[in-house]
Amino acid sequence: MHHLQREAERVNTQHLLDTLREFHRERLTARQRHVAVARHVTHYDFNNTYQYVISREDTHLQWLEAAIRELGGEPDDIAEPDLGAPRKGKDAFRPLVEEDARDAGAFVDRWRTRVDQLEHARHRGMLRVVLGEALEHKRFFEQMLAGRDDLLGRRADGAGTGGGVLGTRWLGTR
Repeated sequence: MHHLQREAERVNTQHLLDTLREFHRERLTARQRHVAVARHVTHYDFNNTYQYVISREDTHLQWLEAAIRELGGEPDDIAEPDLGAPRKGKDAFRPLVEEDARDAGAFVDRWRTRVDQLEHARHRGMLRVVLGEALEHKRFFEQMLAGRDDLLGRRADGAGTGGGVLGTRWLGTR
């Protein structure tokens, strides 16, 4: 009986590890794309929002990587995609933001049921937090597309941005 119980635990652990690794791969792929897109976003407030999203994703990835290693696995590494040279024009980055909004929604749709069915409560809770924040990021992208520039708060009256985004800027810690 103990042998069957140990085998069932091993199978459950492997399934959990496989699930966490797959979730991590998808989040890392999204994070790397967001870094690449941020290089194209010239609007100051929108770029700051991408920086915020990337920072939160870095935190999520740290959680996932710790959980994967705790289960004896190794997280994957994924390169930043090449989106080509930034296009000219004030709104040239809009199609990239539209795609990010769609991708965030599709990610949550793909994972919500799978996460809810996880038996491991701590990891299920962690993944639910990540899903919730992915929905928040989707809302940010949609608000950018609607022209909202107060995504992370409002500036004091009369405060400006100094003309836009610097050519070199922080893009996360990975």
